[in-house]
Amino acid sequence: MILEAGDRVPCRAPCMEPASPSACVSASFSLCQYPGMNQLSSSLGGLSLQSSPQPESLRPVNLTQERNILPMAPVWPPVPNLNLDLKKLNCSPDSFRCTLTNIPQTQALLNKAKLPLGLLLHPFRDLTQLPVITSNTIVRCRSCRTYINPFVSFIDQRRWKCNLCYRVNDVPEEFMYNPVTRSYGEPHKRPEVQNSTVEFIASSDYMLRPPQPAVYLFVLDVSHNAVEAGYLTILCQSLLENLDKLPGDSRTRIGFMTFDSTIHFYNLQEGLSQPQMLIVSDIDDVFLPTPDSLLVNLYESKELIKDLLNALPNMFTNTRETHSALGPALQAAFKLMSPTGGRVSVFQTQLPSLGAGLLQSREDPNQRSSTKVVQHLGPATDFYKKLALDCSGQQTAVDLFLLSSQYSDLASLACMSKYSAGCIYYYPSFHFTHNPSQAEKLQKDLKRYLTRKIGFEAVMRIRCTKGLSMHTFHGNFFVRSTDLLSLANINPDAGFAVQLSIEENLTDTSLVCFQTALLYTSSKGERRIRVHTLCLPVVSSLADVYAGVDVQAAICLLANMAVDRSISSSLSDARDALVNAVVDSLSAYGSTVSNLQHSALIAPSSLKLFPLYVLALLKQKAFRTGTSTRLDDRVYAMCQIKCQPLVHLMKMIHPNLYRIDRLTDEGAIHVNDRVVPQPPLQKLSAEKLTREGAFLMDCGSVFYIWIGKSCDNNFIEDVLGYPNFASIPQKMTHLPELDTLSSERARSFITWLRDNRPLSPILHVVKDESPAKTEFFQHLIEDRTEAAFSYYEFLLHIQQQICK
Repeated sequence: MILEAGDRVPCRAPCMEPASPSACVSASFSLCQYPGMNQLSSSLGGLSLQSSPQPESLRPVNLTQERNILPMAPVWPPVPNLNLDLKKLNCSPDSFRCTLTNIPQTQALLNKAKLPLGLLLHPFRDLTQLPVITSNTIVRCRSCRTYINPFVSFIDQRRWKCNLCYRVNDVPEEFMYNPVTRSYGEPHKRPEVQNSTVEFIASSDYMLRPPQPAVYLFVLDVSHNAVEAGYLTILCQSLLENLDKLPGDSRTRIGFMTFDSTIHFYNLQEGLSQPQMLIVSDIDDVFLPTPDSLLVNLYESKELIKDLLNALPNMFTNTRETHSALGPALQAAFKLMSPTGGRVSVFQTQLPSLGAGLLQSREDPNQRSSTKVVQHLGPATDFYKKLALDCSGQQTAVDLFLLSSQYSDLASLACMSKYSAGCIYYYPSFHFTHNPSQAEKLQKDLKRYLTRKIGFEAVMRIRCTKGLSMHTFHGNFFVRSTDLLSLANINPDAGFAVQLSIEENLTDTSLVCFQTALLYTSSKGERRIRVHTLCLPVVSSLADVYAGVDVQAAICLLANMAVDRSISSSLSDARDALVNAVVDSLSAYGSTVSNLQHSALIAPSSLKLFPLYVLALLKQKAFRTGTSTRLDDRVYAMCQIKCQPLVHLMKMIHPNLYRIDRLTDEGAIHVNDRVVPQPPLQKLSAEKLTREGAFLMDCGSVFYIWIGKSCDNNFIEDVLGYPNFASIPQKMTHLPELDTLSSERARSFITWLRDNRPLSPILHVVKDESPAKTEFFQHLIEDRTEAAFSYYEFLLHIQQQICK
């Protein structure tokens, strides 16, 4: 068990499940806990925006009249209303965001606003600039263990006051020297106090054992189904290309297991002339045949590893084995990894059918379009969760790649990654030759997966100003104590969310702070601590609370809460709660606005996109009803909501639509010698699609280019490389590199969109009137479908609910 130095684990049992639905208001989210009565003792006055002119975020917007609500440029997070010095020092919203950038002074005020309060974190994201601090003394508050940060106050040169618990601490002698300016006596100019995101190189105080090496184990399904799908060729090729780029050092270790109805181990011990396959057929009592030679040093055994990777794709070509003993294979993987910890990558293509953890099909295909009860969103067995918790205890995370052509019960299998801090990749209808776009996606995803940064044996703790408390966490992890998340692995694509409540009134302070500390072992064997600190103002009026809403953060937090509600209660309950979140907040806002016409649906400008985003969520695969949705597709969408960082999750909820047949350099940006056009955003409605145009829709993990029937032949020829509309093939997934200005602009724009995202998007060119267009049209969320409201109808529905 790894702890931050000075941390005490409370004796309370770790809380792993969200609160039961009965604790919540019927069919609406419980956005709050009960406040305590204690007051804070700090002597700072409350802050209010009321004296200044009304901010733009409070401008009342008549939603039913203002039909083009979507701005033409991307929505930026609101900037907290702080003085200029604090603004400059504050944490980037890309790492740390709060649903309310003005924190209500009391729980009663928060309850009145009917808005969710919580944080969205992307703690380990790739950064171009990161101050790394090597120091014998890591300065922390002696009372609450907060790391020194830009928002502490220096009483004098020798004492600093903690911004979370207000304790006065001594400044250590070493901290008086500033390594950047090489001067003495200016502790307030040290990098820790000048940057709200820093990384410390930790001393041995932060270790319970020497830092582990990077250890990678690949567990591969080789049943008939798997061989037929052909993923082994892509995986082995990808590994061969990236072996030298796997994060690690001279101690890096690697191993391979394959399984069907039996389990196959591979002895890769240095000195053998070829890899040795060892078969264990007793799946009810799994053992390791040669424990010491199955995980080998990558560099010492590199030639044997390459031999195995070259041989694997053809080793099982003629197999008749249809069974899958996934559970026993995972038990063996756990035994193999336990001494060190590390990462297990599991590739599975079907329902596990033998031994521990076997599963039966639970999907009724006739119920895919049901508007009533959607069943089986939770696991069928606790085997995978228990195994994940065992793995987590031994610092091992399990990542799942599910490449299935039929129902595989992702709801059960996903538990192996959810509770071990792993990640989940899903490729429905995967086939090496019949589905080339999925094969290409796997190849690109693997390149990122195998080479991205990784942290091992990590823990993350979130601290907040006295008076605030955390009560529900979202993401892939195990909650080890009230505020300590156990992360056997951490990767730069993982997002987290946490719900907050106000337990004690914040009347004596004008600012609150949140700090997240991620302690991990780098792939090079260094113990490091990455710290982010966010500072926000406290407000006492309802108008100020509404003025500071971060609507995208709020929708992402609600999406996480809705996933929990779907599983613990029911999908229809979660859908009702999402609608009620809009009704309650707009109704509460309406009661603060004087002379409001009852016939109008009014929102503050800060919330004007809230109904649109909630409607988008209701039409998302995770929550939609009445539209045929495979159970595994729905469950995967829920898994993504729980672990995607906000920036990627928003594209999944509300895709971006652009017209691309008229790209110009007007307003373009310059990125690494490339000119990137910036076309305006279009609303997601068929009324925006003109037959003369071509449109690009960015859904996060998939791009669609829709080509209108009367699209200009010059564009079709210059960008797609075909003479006219009729000659465009039905299945086109690439734009050719053509030497034309239109081609260059289109490709430059798409490449820019593609960069910096964890999952490589597939591109589909969709012709108007082709069968493939239904998938594209499902994302036009402002339009009505047989099963769901149009945006305008949804507004009228909200209005009716408010007027009830």
